Amino acid sequence: MIGAPAPEARLALYWAPGYDDPLHRLGSAWLGRDAESGAPMHQPVLPGLDIAELTADPRGYGLHATLKPPFRLAVSWVEAVAAAEALAARTAPFALPPLAVADLDGFLALRETTPCPALHALADACVEALDACRAPPGEAELARRRRHGLTARQEALLTRFGYPHVLEEWRFHVTLTRRLSAAEKAVVLPAVTEFLGDAPARPRLVSELALFTQAKAGAPFLIAERLPLRGAA
Repeated sequence: MIGAPAPEARLALYWAPGYDDPLHRLGSAWLGRDAESGAPMHQPVLPGLDIAELTADPRGYGLHATLKPPFRLAVSWVEAVAAAEALAARTAPFALPPLAVADLDGFLALRETTPCPALHALADACVEALDACRAPPGEAELARRRRHGLTARQEALLTRFGYPHVLEEWRFHVTLTRRLSAAEKAVVLPAVTEFLGDAPARPRLVSELALFTQAKAGAPFLIAERLPLRGAA
């Protein structure tokens, strides 16, 4: 647990592999940073490519899948954590389907290999349960979200929840690279698949929420707390 963040900080609820899960170690090494400790990690070599550059954006966020997108607080840190703890207390652990590396709109990410309604329900619950804790985004952030065009539904979600890709627009993904060209993908896809090995596909439970914080704009995200799911199955 860390101390209460500064007013400019952002908070997010993510899924992240458990600290003892091999995927945490391997995925963090691929990105080049451990979001648990903040320590840099030695990355594998990619022939002819700069892996540090290819992973710069996801490295800043840490190995994760977004449940409640990052937001600034409209309430105290204590109130926000209490809301997250209450959500975790009423949510039962559930099995996560095997994961696999996939192409998602041009970037590589770990995706679930079969549908998981419980996972989608958890993401929806995270978005809604902590929304009272969220300060509204500024005009610059809204403009950035709209830059690449939004559907009418995505615009409505942006207005309501401060982010366009939530609820039915949400897709589980653990980002591993920036957007890649076809030539880059031909090198990176087999490389990351081999590097992660069987770790993504191993059986695992979603048994906690990872509360991440970002101290200020441009700072890396860190795991502030892991909140166990304590609901009855």
